[in-house]
Amino acid sequence: MNKDDRSTILVVDDEHGVRQSFNMVLKDEYNVLLAGTGEEMTEIFTKNSVDLILLDILLPDGNGLDLLANLKETDPNVEIIMVTAVNDVQAAVKAIKLGAYEYIIKPFVVDEVLTVIKRAFEKRSLKKEVAYLRNELERYQPFEAMVGQDKKMLEIFDLISTISKSDGTVLIQGESGTGKELVARAIHNRGPRKNNPFVVINCAAIPATLMESEIFGYNRGAFTGASNTSIGKLEISDKGTVFLDDIDSLDINMQAKLLRIIQEKEFERLGSNKIIKVDVRFVAASNKDVNIMISQNKFREDLFYRLNVFPIKLPPLRARKDDIPLLLNHFIKLNAQNSGKPPKKISERAMKVLIDYHWPGNVRELQNLVERLCTITKDIVIRLEDVAPDNVNKTDIKDMTLKEAVSLFEKGYISETLESVSWNRKKTADKLGIHRNTLLAKTTELGLNSLK
Repeated sequence: MNKDDRSTILVVDDEHGVRQSFNMVLKDEYNVLLAGTGEEMTEIFTKNSVDLILLDILLPDGNGLDLLANLKETDPNVEIIMVTAVNDVQAAVKAIKLGAYEYIIKPFVVDEVLTVIKRAFEKRSLKKEVAYLRNELERYQPFEAMVGQDKKMLEIFDLISTISKSDGTVLIQGESGTGKELVARAIHNRGPRKNNPFVVINCAAIPATLMESEIFGYNRGAFTGASNTSIGKLEISDKGTVFLDDIDSLDINMQAKLLRIIQEKEFERLGSNKIIKVDVRFVAASNKDVNIMISQNKFREDLFYRLNVFPIKLPPLRARKDDIPLLLNHFIKLNAQNSGKPPKKISERAMKVLIDYHWPGNVRELQNLVERLCTITKDIVIRLEDVAPDNVNKTDIKDMTLKEAVSLFEKGYISETLESVSWNRKKTADKLGIHRNTLLAKTTELGLNSLK
């Protein structure tokens, strides 16, 4: 194992022999730092990224239990194992209450100490995984494997397979709804980091004032309201992948800090001078033309070149129309699985309209439409008149029967009127100049009742 990849253990004991004994036992598997006093320990802990501390209770310049409390307040994520020659039950209980992982009595058995250390690291890893899962739950949105047989998409699938084995940065560009996060996840899931976190940082959704604390984390007291120490998304993503979505939204100052992190793979929490090293792969996405933003001095050129090691440009859905039937059927089957109902079918004329539509919202818009149609369409077949008016071009109206065209217009007009008065049916009937019973009959006939 590379020395930089190993966990770091700080041994704090006033006895030189004890420090050297621990060093001999641990140095083959861990990076070991040694301190003989509380002051030495504080200096080392401040300057280094420490994962676990073996801490003596009786030190020449202080009590280990007091140091334990201060350490856990500074960094709740560091694991601490108390080591002492005094078999004091009350001290042991107090240590555990203050956050120590375990309490070891000298003289100790080497194998038992190694077992305790291993379990402490397993706990640390579990805490990190829980933090990652909480992060995912907060932002989770269902997604499925990418679907496509268009030549452009097949080329992208091939590119994903190739670059996923590398550790180079990736910049994915494409319109909103084209599946940039799916591509990022596919790169992660096919690569050597697949069993480690995939952490999303939505640059457009996080206010600029909170971006640093979100990414870097912060120590208690770093700013007003920082009542606890919090690890940032970079720390959570160690050994995994960071996906920077909507990176074009990042302000210039933050772009400079991000560039340094990508180059150096290290950072400091807010309110701390301690350097934290991370091993992460960066994948970024933008729905804007970054080259234009560079010419407008809105995006750093050096950051662009650092991210654009592996560029991927996703085509809009209107440029891969042959995939629309595949996607429609895929989302219909998915909807049927989720609802437990038989899958719907799409009539030939409805399919033609949907293939010809411009799809400004791309695959995401198509998925949302399928969900809506499968919910409000009572018949097993989705017909032309079920498709929303926005999805029908004027040139398609001439191919409809009069009844289909009238039904389509009524559905759109009544739906818009209902929406404009917050679905107040009395006000809707008044605006349309019809009786409420007539409105009820129309909304039932057109399948609008299930919308609200």
